[in-house]
Amino acid sequence: MSDRIIAIGDIHGCSRALSALLSAIEPQSGDTIVTLGDYVDRGPDTPGVLDQLIELQRDCKLVAILGNHDQMLLHVIRGELDRELWSGCGGAATLESYGYEGDFNVIPATHIEFLENCVDYYETDTHFFVHANYDAGLPLDKQSDNALRWRKLTEEIPLPHVSGRIAIVGHTPDKNGEILDVGHLKCIDTCCHGGRWLTALDVNSNQVWQADNEGTLREAAD
Repeated sequence: MSDRIIAIGDIHGCSRALSALLSAIEPQSGDTIVTLGDYVDRGPDTPGVLDQLIELQRDCKLVAILGNHDQMLLHVIRGELDRELWSGCGGAATLESYGYEGDFNVIPATHIEFLENCVDYYETDTHFFVHANYDAGLPLDKQSDNALRWRKLTEEIPLPHVSGRIAIVGHTPDKNGEILDVGHLKCIDTCCHGGRWLTALDVNSNQVWQADNEGTLREAAD
């Protein structure tokens, strides 16, 4: 088996779905797994998701991109965002999953460190990976925070990027659980927390794995 580059869409606390995907993928030391962000919020088990991702770093190369929900959690902990505002955006599920009773120390330091070390983007010779969106005419290191983490595809599906690479993104959930493929861009947020699927995509072979939040695998069409 040749080394693979596999992207995983927005996990949102769906730890059983992530576990099922990783069992099906069987990551090898030469593989690169790119997680597209939003590890926290909305779903039931943010701690279980972050524990698995931290462990995954021992098995393969993991590139973890920072999502807007992950950024909100960090801002709340640093006192840069109101907790109630974040809680209403899905953070309540994260707080409950940690057993929060007023002290953020309930969140393990290893989980905070993992999120702090997440990156804005990742690129290969043929693809690039961001959480949300991009400005087509700007290099990746010049993209705005708004474009990378907040701008939904329902606002704008961008033109092909100036680099010529194919974009792999998340953030904009498809409530039918299907991958959006417009050729120069693929969105693999397939709304696991909303009752659909968590999606993994081998960007070179186009093999797809999907699992729901109960850990049940789906055989996705090519």
